[in-house]
Amino acid sequence: MKNISWKLAASVLVVLVAVIYTIPTFMHGVWPYKKINLGLDLQGGMHLILEVEVNKAVESSLERVAQDLRMTLRKDQIPATGLEQMQGGKITVRVEGKDQIDKFDKVLNDSFKDIRVLSRNVENDVLTISLDLPDKEADRIRKMAVEQALETIRNRIDQFGVSEPDIRQEGDRRLLIQLPGVKDSQRAKDLIGKTALLEFKLVDENHDVNAALKGVVPPGSEVLYEVREDSQTRRTSKTPYLLIKRPVLTGSYLTDAKVQIDSQYNEPYVAIKFDKKGAQIFEKITEENVKKRLAIVLDNKVYSAPVIQEKISGGEARITGRFTPEEARDLAIVLRAGALPAPVKVLEERTVGPSLGTDSIHKGLLAGLIGSGLIILFMFFYYRGSGLIADVALLFNIVMIFGGLAAFQATLTMPGIAGIILTIGMAVDANVLIFERIREELRVGKTLRAAVDAGFHMATWTILDANITTLIAGLVLFQFGTGPVKGFAVTLSLGVVSSVFTALVLTRVIFDFFIVQRKIKRLSIG
Repeated sequence: MKNISWKLAASVLVVLVAVIYTIPTFMHGVWPYKKINLGLDLQGGMHLILEVEVNKAVESSLERVAQDLRMTLRKDQIPATGLEQMQGGKITVRVEGKDQIDKFDKVLNDSFKDIRVLSRNVENDVLTISLDLPDKEADRIRKMAVEQALETIRNRIDQFGVSEPDIRQEGDRRLLIQLPGVKDSQRAKDLIGKTALLEFKLVDENHDVNAALKGVVPPGSEVLYEVREDSQTRRTSKTPYLLIKRPVLTGSYLTDAKVQIDSQYNEPYVAIKFDKKGAQIFEKITEENVKKRLAIVLDNKVYSAPVIQEKISGGEARITGRFTPEEARDLAIVLRAGALPAPVKVLEERTVGPSLGTDSIHKGLLAGLIGSGLIILFMFFYYRGSGLIADVALLFNIVMIFGGLAAFQATLTMPGIAGIILTIGMAVDANVLIFERIREELRVGKTLRAAVDAGFHMATWTILDANITTLIAGLVLFQFGTGPVKGFAVTLSLGVVSSVFTALVLTRVIFDFFIVQRKIKRLSIG
């Protein structure tokens, strides 16, 4: 009776929990739980193939090297020209004077050992030298760019709220992205593809922006635009800014970005926070540039250029730009997730409609019903009353699989439906082993209760051995598989666990109920 009581309590508890989690999938809004997530092949969504422009990452690294070299030469008072010119992924530097050439060579050998010298020519005490990154370093940057882009995009999508996205690398520089259930494809594409390079640049107030617009751009400066759209007329206006090209601070120091509402204008803005080092840099910048304008630039677009009124400590700032709530939220997401190391371009885009998924679900359910019906009929005609008990356990087994999918918020895919149908076929294997053992015990003359006890006892280890090895295979598929393989592994693993429970615990509870409580004298087992 003691064994019956704990098995009965466990069976009732597990079945009840499974039913509670399953109901919202078929009767939405009844329980405060989420329904089963459907994969891209069942509910539709987005399918993207992106290519990371890895050569842009190499160019960016080379540009940083050029900037560091320029600052070092300026600090050591070595006049050099040509550093602004980058042709074919290389830096060309021109230095005049033998003493200056010697000083330049010393700087190059001491501080820039990892830079490769492509060509070197000295004529009339004028050095012309071309520099670039070694092939090994360039390859490392390209590889890191793809890996970092994959991780950054995954972080953005996770914060966007897509359930069970499929994000993986294909080839050397391509990324495959599948987003089930996404309906606003343009918004998702903008969120994924935004480079999100945040820079703070001082406005060049020593030169005329109008002259720069006519083509006379001062060295070290650039023209960028602030684009605003009137919410009433839907017209856009572009305001040009002449900015000092070198940023005084970048978004690499960001620790947080979140949406807040301006109490004065009731408009959303993005509040950003820097780490300790970034806060110190920001404080120093604002202290040294009071009454000057500091532009906040994201992907070469000016969002605002406020006047610095006083030193700002604490490492906090805000980005305004007449955002909609969705735009502010998406901007906060990409800033938190970090900038892409290189731009990405869309090679292939497909929007999968839910009609195919509905058809797949119906056919999958039909296949499951036919398979279950045939198994139920076979078990009933072959094992009679005991087969009917196995059929009841099979139905609860299916409910437990659906409950597990909902409880763990796993995604049901077409291969997952195949896994459920496979599990239905495997679920009665354990009952067959138990029933055949009970039959043998009854033939040798054992009592009904002794035969049932022996049948379950002798078959338990065989059932556990077979199912544990299958479960291990399913877990390995889940860990290392992607897409369809992972969807199959989820339902297979849940099915193995539930079938073991229903065979060894739930079925035994039903047998014990009839033998101990109802005190039946004869067992209907074919």
